[in-house]
Amino acid sequence: MKPSQVRFSMGLFLLATFVGGVPAARAHSCSTQKAAGDYGFTLTGVILTSSGSIPAAAVGRATVDVSGHVTGSEARSVAGGYADETLTGTLTVNSDCTGSMTLNFYEAGTLARTSVLSVAFVDNKQALRMVQKSFTLPNVANLPVVITAEAKRTFIDQLD
Repeated sequence: MKPSQVRFSMGLFLLATFVGGVPAARAHSCSTQKAAGDYGFTLTGVILTSSGSIPAAAVGRATVDVSGHVTGSEARSVAGGYADETLTGTLTVNSDCTGSMTLNFYEAGTLARTSVLSVAFVDNKQALRMVQKSFTLPNVANLPVVITAEAKRTFIDQLD
């Protein structure tokens, strides 16, 4: 084969490979609508204060609707103090399967804190990993935290 034919054939091959891969990449994209479903979650970490680190942990369940509204409940322990809480908020998902979540947590109907988390979907969009960006008390005080969380879909029939 002549060098120009080789280059042309190679160019066609690369073009076909690139174009053929685009639909597959799009098929695996994420969206807020595709994130809808029921999840179980755990979180662990520490709240940093001037007098030291305070351990925190929680388990809970949350439901995300197709618009990204989040509702749920959690059982949490902070420095050994236990509380049952409810939560409401919003989830925004980017096409690259990252996103953010803003949640308000309530104890007996009273706002306890607002948390903002960065999220990344993993395991074929069946789980998400999170790290807390901010932890704000009702008096608007921001506390530094090192908290991570993991959530998994609770029912596999919710595949998109």
